[in-house]
Amino acid sequence: MTTTHETATTATAEAETLLEALATQRFFLRHTVRDLTDEQAGRRTTASELCLGGLIKHVTVVENAWMDFVVDGTDTVATGGGNWEEHFRMSAGETLADVLAGYEEAARRTEEIVRGLPDLGVSRPLPEAPWFKPGERWSARRVLIHILAETAQHSGHADIIRESLDGAKTMG
Repeated sequence: MTTTHETATTATAEAETLLEALATQRFFLRHTVRDLTDEQAGRRTTASELCLGGLIKHVTVVENAWMDFVVDGTDTVATGGGNWEEHFRMSAGETLADVLAGYEEAARRTEEIVRGLPDLGVSRPLPEAPWFKPGERWSARRVLIHILAETAQHSGHADIIRESLDGAKTMG
């Protein structure tokens, strides 16, 4: 028979495992922009519109939107919280330090929210959007896995952009 304490311990261990995996992917993304100037962080080096600072802005916006969803079910995840294209660029006057500080704040907030949840299985209905199945619900667990995947995917994009910029790689 499983006790309440064992269930709580398992849930805490699961949350910490997911947060640790997310922290690793965040590290890789942040490491990719090491030693760059603001101009370099905003430079496009491939055929896409992506730049390194913009990728960090994007994952920050996405993470915050999904945590808003976990906390109060907001539909920001369907609307994108504004102009998606602007999330992928560094605007005039933005610095890499500011973008990284925003990302650190999002990470801190996510960790605080997740550690405060009684259960990662708590779910909310997804807002109506063409990319969500009608009536689908996502748990906090599913949201964390999505944020982890999004961060890992964009960390890979960042590695390609950085290598195109100056030959540096995230690893190696």
